Amino acid sequence: MKTEAIAKRLVELCREGKYEDAQRELYAEDAASIEPDGLPPGALGSVQGLAAIYEKGRQFGSMIEAVHGGNVSEPVIAENWFSIAMAMDVTMKGRGRVNMSEICVYRVHGGKIVREQFFYDVG
Repeated sequence: MKTEAIAKRLVELCREGKYEDAQRELYAEDAASIEPDGLPPGALGSVQGLAAIYEKGRQFGSMIEAVHGGNVSEPVIAENWFSIAMAMDVTMKGRGRVNMSEICVYRVHGGKIVREQFFYDVG
Protein backbone atom coordinates (compact mmCIF):
# COMPACT_ATOMS: atom_id res chain seq x y z
CA MET A 1 0.00 0.00 0.00
CA LYS A 2 1.08 3.55 -0.64
CA THR A 3 1.36 6.11 2.17
CA GLU A 4 -1.85 7.93 1.26
CA ALA A 5 -3.90 4.71 1.24
CA ILE A 6 -2.40 3.63 4.57
CA ALA A 7 -3.08 7.04 6.10
CA LYS A 8 -6.70 7.08 4.96
CA ARG A 9 -7.27 3.53 6.18
CA LEU A 10 -5.73 4.32 9.57
CA VAL A 11 -8.00 7.35 9.95
CA GLU A 12 -11.04 5.27 8.96
CA LEU A 13 -10.30 2.54 11.51
CA CYS A 14 -9.39 4.99 14.29
CA ARG A 15 -12.65 6.88 13.77
CA GLU A 16 -14.43 3.55 14.31
CA GLY A 17 -12.41 2.90 17.49
CA LYS A 18 -10.71 -0.12 15.87
CA TYR A 19 -7.16 0.68 16.96
CA GLU A 20 -5.88 -2.88 17.29
CA ASP A 21 -7.46 -3.82 13.94
CA ALA A 22 -5.57 -0.90 12.40
CA GLN A 23 -2.31 -2.07 13.94
CA ARG A 24 -2.88 -5.66 12.81
CA GLU A 25 -3.63 -4.57 9.24
CA LEU A 26 -1.26 -1.66 8.72
CA TYR A 27 1.78 -2.05 10.98
CA ALA A 28 5.06 -3.88 10.41
CA GLU A 29 5.98 -6.62 12.90
CA ASP A 30 8.97 -4.58 14.14
CA ALA A 31 7.17 -1.21 14.30
CA ALA A 32 8.21 1.30 16.96
CA SER A 33 5.81 3.33 19.09
CA ILE A 34 7.40 6.43 20.62
CA GLU A 35 5.92 8.45 23.50
CA PRO A 36 7.14 11.86 24.71
CA ASP A 37 9.93 12.21 27.24
CA GLY A 38 9.01 12.96 30.84
CA LEU A 39 6.17 10.49 31.36
CA PRO A 40 5.45 9.76 35.02
CA PRO A 41 6.60 6.44 36.50
CA GLY A 42 4.26 3.62 35.53
CA ALA A 43 3.00 5.41 32.43
CA LEU A 44 2.88 3.59 29.14
CA GLY A 45 6.15 4.42 27.42
CA SER A 46 7.86 3.74 24.12
CA VAL A 47 7.88 0.16 22.83
CA GLN A 48 9.26 -1.85 19.91
CA GLY A 49 7.40 -4.60 18.05
CA LEU A 50 3.80 -5.24 17.20
CA ALA A 51 3.11 -7.49 20.21
CA ALA A 52 4.32 -4.73 22.56
CA ILE A 53 2.22 -2.14 20.70
CA TYR A 54 -0.88 -4.34 21.14
CA GLU A 55 -0.16 -4.69 24.86
CA LYS A 56 0.41 -0.95 25.25
CA GLY A 57 -2.96 -0.29 23.62
CA ARG A 58 -4.69 -2.83 25.84
CA GLN A 59 -3.15 -1.30 28.96
CA PHE A 60 -4.30 2.16 27.89
CA GLY A 61 -7.79 0.84 27.16
CA SER A 62 -7.98 -0.76 30.61
CA MET A 63 -7.39 2.68 32.18
CA ILE A 64 -10.48 4.13 30.50
CA GLU A 65 -13.77 3.95 32.35
CA ALA A 66 -15.92 5.65 29.67
CA VAL A 67 -15.49 7.28 26.26
CA HIS A 68 -17.61 10.40 25.76
CA GLY A 69 -16.32 11.46 22.36
CA GLY A 70 -13.33 12.17 20.21
CA ASN A 71 -12.16 12.91 16.73
CA VAL A 72 -9.46 12.12 14.23
CA SER A 73 -8.36 14.66 11.62
CA GLU A 74 -7.72 14.06 7.97
CA PRO A 75 -4.10 13.04 7.35
CA VAL A 76 -1.36 15.37 6.17
CA ILE A 77 0.97 13.41 3.89
CA ALA A 78 4.61 14.06 2.92
CA GLU A 79 6.14 11.21 0.91
CA ASN A 80 6.63 8.32 3.37
CA TRP A 81 5.36 10.28 6.39
CA PHE A 82 1.93 11.38 7.52
CA SER A 83 0.40 12.99 10.56
CA ILE A 84 -3.02 13.23 12.14
CA ALA A 85 -4.45 15.07 15.12
CA MET A 86 -6.45 12.97 17.58
CA ALA A 87 -8.60 14.03 20.51
CA MET A 88 -10.46 11.99 23.12
CA ASP A 89 -12.95 12.96 25.81
CA VAL A 90 -12.75 10.13 28.33
CA THR A 91 -13.25 9.28 31.97
CA MET A 92 -10.07 7.68 33.28
CA LYS A 93 -10.28 5.25 36.18
CA GLY A 94 -9.29 7.11 39.34
CA ARG A 95 -8.67 10.41 37.49
CA GLY A 96 -12.08 11.54 36.33
CA ARG A 97 -13.02 13.05 33.00
CA VAL A 98 -10.22 14.41 30.81
CA ASN A 99 -9.85 15.81 27.33
CA MET A 100 -6.71 14.58 25.60
CA SER A 101 -5.31 15.77 22.29
CA GLU A 102 -2.17 14.82 20.42
CA ILE A 103 -0.37 14.98 17.12
CA CYS A 104 0.50 11.54 15.77
CA VAL A 105 3.29 11.16 13.20
CA TYR A 106 3.75 7.95 11.21
CA ARG A 107 6.48 6.63 8.92
CA VAL A 108 5.64 4.15 6.18
CA HIS A 109 8.19 1.78 4.67
CA GLY A 110 7.60 -1.30 2.55
CA GLY A 111 3.85 -0.74 2.56
CA LYS A 112 3.52 -0.81 6.37
CA ILE A 113 3.70 1.65 9.26
CA VAL A 114 7.15 1.19 10.83
CA ARG A 115 7.05 4.05 13.34
CA GLU A 116 4.47 6.03 15.23
CA GLN A 117 5.34 8.96 17.45
CA PHE A 118 2.99 10.90 19.68
CA PHE A 119 3.28 14.54 20.69
CA TYR A 120 1.22 15.84 23.61
CA ASP A 121 1.70 17.73 26.85
CA VAL A 122 2.94 15.53 29.66
CA GLY A 123 1.58 16.46 33.06
